[in-house]
Amino acid sequence: MPIDGLIVLDSTVTPVVQTAFRRFSPAYPLLHIDAYSAAAASARRVQDIDPVIYVPSFDPDEPSACCHIQHNGLTLLSPVSRDTDPLYAFAFLRTFVDILHEYFGDVTAPALKDHFDVVYQLLEETLDSGGHPLTTSPNALRDIVIPPSLLTKILSVAGVSGLSGPSTHGMGAFASPIPWRKAGVRYNSNEIYFDISETLKATVSKSGVVVDSTVLGKIDANSKLSGTPDLLLTLTNAQAMSNPSFHPCIRLNRFSQSKVLSFVPPDGHFTLMEYRYSPASAQAPPPTGTPLTAIAQNQSQVQVPFTLKAAMAVSEHGGTFDVSIASRLSARAIEDFVMELYLGEGATGASCTVGGGAEWGYIPARQVCPIGSRCYGI
Repeated sequence: MPIDGLIVLDSTVTPVVQTAFRRFSPAYPLLHIDAYSAAAASARRVQDIDPVIYVPSFDPDEPSACCHIQHNGLTLLSPVSRDTDPLYAFAFLRTFVDILHEYFGDVTAPALKDHFDVVYQLLEETLDSGGHPLTTSPNALRDIVIPPSLLTKILSVAGVSGLSGPSTHGMGAFASPIPWRKAGVRYNSNEIYFDISETLKATVSKSGVVVDSTVLGKIDANSKLSGTPDLLLTLTNAQAMSNPSFHPCIRLNRFSQSKVLSFVPPDGHFTLMEYRYSPASAQAPPPTGTPLTAIAQNQSQVQVPFTLKAAMAVSEHGGTFDVSIASRLSARAIEDFVMELYLGEGATGASCTVGGGAEWGYIPARQVCPIGSRCYGI
């Protein structure tokens, strides 16, 4: 399942950088740019553009599609054809955005234009001529493509060579037997940090009952360990995790047998694993064929940490809404609470009265009215 190539567009739908597309005619990437431009022009919002756009080609027997994602004002296009799974292209696009973030920090059009040579080298190393992802580990890429810095810029302008290479203690690229970890890493203080973040997505009925809820979790890590450390991370309630996805450093056989994470971590920032939390999976499943009552089904859902009551009235030339929010937490307040109300495509403005020290605003580009405060507890 090869990927035909990659195109990066700025906010004006102008190409910033793209792969060579050696296997196609010069008009092939232009067809996909025109298809995305036409879809963006007909959509009211960027969110309304289909993530996969059909692109007719000169040969009716070989149509193609344009997969795209948005990131910080940039649009990344990935043309695919034949029987390539679009999810394959989306996974590569997300991985390439993470690589750009590792190299440049803030991924913007000016940053990519200022470091065009580095971006093009990354395209050549991450995607081979056949359209297959090649080297996507940031630690391995740093040994091949030197990250930009003020020193490397000065040396390149001055024409000095041999002084701006990566410090790997005499080891070249791919010197480490572990593809995701560099060889010869040394730190004065050895430490590793883990950050667990979870996102709750729920559908609540008019009466406040949770109809459906899903918790998506992610474990990010920042490793500053010398040598080749071998770590073991024990989870207290691993049975509550479903559909996990792991970093390649995780030993899958060890996790399937004892539900522990055994791994040699990469150097620096990385995502250790992602998972879906379900309270029903932590309990014994009911017998097959046993129907769930409304109470049992509600108990199997993750409850939202606040209650929301809304009353709305829509007229021909506007409308009014009354929203009341109360926290379910008794021990502490909900921090950084922000609620967004989508007012519809015909909305031109809003006027709100809020309480509890909250603030409100209106974003015309999205027809959204955000309401909240840094510490919103009732």
